[in-house]
Amino acid sequence: MNQDGYVPDKIVQIRRNTKAAKRFLVRLLKKKGKAPKRIITEKLRSYGAARRQVMPAAEHR
Repeated sequence: MNQDGYVPDKIVQIRRNTKAAKRFLVRLLKKKGKAPKRIITEKLRSYGAARRQVMPAAEHR
C-alpha cells in the first residue's frame, strides 16, 4: 500500500513481450482511471517500450 492508500497491482512473469506489456498497462489505466506519475517495473525493455506508447509522460523506474 502506498501513502495514498492505493494498493498497486503487480504481476510476476518470467517473460513479457511489448504487446503483452502494453495490454497490461492499458488494463491498469482503465482500472485506475488516470495515468500515474511514475511506474516501477522490472528491468525488461518491453515495459519501457510499452510505457512510451501508452503513457509517455509517466516516469519509469
